[in-house]
Amino acid sequence: MPRTLSARRPSLDAFDRAILRMVQRDNKTPQRTIAEAVNLSAAAVQRRIAAMEDAGVIVRNVAIVDTAAVGMAITSIVEVHLTDERSVTVDAAKKLFRDAPEVQQCYYVTGGISFVLVIVTSDMAAYEAITRRLFAQNDAVASFHSLIALDRVKAGGELTIPA
Repeated sequence: MPRTLSARRPSLDAFDRAILRMVQRDNKTPQRTIAEAVNLSAAAVQRRIAAMEDAGVIVRNVAIVDTAAVGMAITSIVEVHLTDERSVTVDAAKKLFRDAPEVQQCYYVTGGISFVLVIVTSDMAAYEAITRRLFAQNDAVASFHSLIALDRVKAGGELTIPA
């Protein structure tokens, strides 16, 4: 489960920001290589990375998988409209979407839509099954609209971290 930042934001200095830029590109970069690039010792880099993990700045270390290589052919971006925005309705939807492994990303948004989800499945039959379970059979969902991706142009982009 990802950690969340406390109400107080951690203070990041230029070294922390430089380290973050490097680990976003490749989190397997050896700490000695990072240390040389940012002019710190490997031990200092290790301490800073651990501190940023503890503070919730670095939430997880993950691998970005080529969906086609693992037989996940369908990527869909789904707009979900709930029947209402009461906290009990929204919280139940958040839990349902968070617990569905097919949901790769989920955003609670403004602008007339309740949620935007990115869903990945092996084929259209699997996609239909997940839409039935999450949306069509869910009394809290007023409607949903699917956009099927033709090509994944970019995934797992780096945040632009100012110096």
